[in-house]
Amino acid sequence: MKALQIVETAYRATLEEQDDTVLWLTHSMKGAGADLAVLLRGNAVNYVVRGQDASGLRFGQEAQTRPPRIPDDVASLLAKGVPVFVVREDFEERGLDEKDAIEGVQFVARRELPELFERFDRVWHW
Repeated sequence: MKALQIVETAYRATLEEQDDTVLWLTHSMKGAGADLAVLLRGNAVNYVVRGQDASGLRFGQEAQTRPPRIPDDVASLLAKGVPVFVVREDFEERGLDEKDAIEGVQFVARRELPELFERFDRVWHW
């Protein structure tokens, strides 16, 4: 089974676990042999922006000693052979430029999404 995981809600659980739960799950499932891809849309497109640094993140007196490194998690997925797609319009609406993205991600236009979905047996939206 070939599945596309759509991540739209960004930074879900990153304070407790330092990773996006869906990206972590995708890593694990890929390691077990699953055929997966990831589509980032909405605020989750920020995951592919290079140079992010959340060190120094604090909540009151509590410091986050293991800040999330989401772009590194995405790069690791790409290195494992997991295709990562990004909705171009969502990226641009946040004032981002494709040159700001880590290498290897594939930008797709919203109008191309139905064709992308057709390439997978399952589409899971998180």
